[in-house]
Amino acid sequence: MTDYIHELLARKRTNPADDLLSDLIAVRDEGDALTEDELTSMVFLLLIAGHETTVNLIGNGLYLLLTHPDQLDRLRADRDLVPSAIEEVLRYEGPLRSALPRFATAADLELGGVTISHGDIVMISPLAANRDSDRFDDAETFDVGRGHTQHVAFGHGLHFCLGAPLARLEGKIALELILERFGTLELATELDQLVWRPSGLMRGLAALPVSVTLAASR
Repeated sequence: MTDYIHELLARKRTNPADDLLSDLIAVRDEGDALTEDELTSMVFLLLIAGHETTVNLIGNGLYLLLTHPDQLDRLRADRDLVPSAIEEVLRYEGPLRSALPRFATAADLELGGVTISHGDIVMISPLAANRDSDRFDDAETFDVGRGHTQHVAFGHGLHFCLGAPLARLEGKIALELILERFGTLELATELDQLVWRPSGLMRGLAALPVSVTLAASR
């Protein structure tokens, strides 16, 4: 990915356009406000945190509604539930499989029956935390009316996702437009044919075939 970004930056330097990447290169080359490593890291971050996560939020949300038609009917009957539905998608089937790895800096400790030693790499799973039955009532139930539950799909504390408001807005707009434009939505393949992309970081489907009809008013 880093090699690809370096090649892309070189092409954009030669042929700049009216786009974000060309503007970032200008900041780097003209104002010297970014180092080359910082520029590369920023592009990587925009691609993963600014695109992949939202794509999977919308895709996972549509998948959940297709596999929970009663909840889809609730949204059609009450569009005011859309913001709550986005929060429930983030909790129930969020786009991030794991957070960035941590390293244990304290003395050895036991947590949940597992010994964590000083220096161990610790992988944190928001997906698991958001299905914690000690934290959420009926944690394994997808409920678009659950409301804001203080899930950790966007992290917590100092490292809470800066793009959370934008991601919520993008998910809300996408879901509202899907409900507005399409009269019927059905999964266009067998459920067991869906493939989740193999990734230690992201949680999303390789493809989501959907059969739709336009809404009667369109």
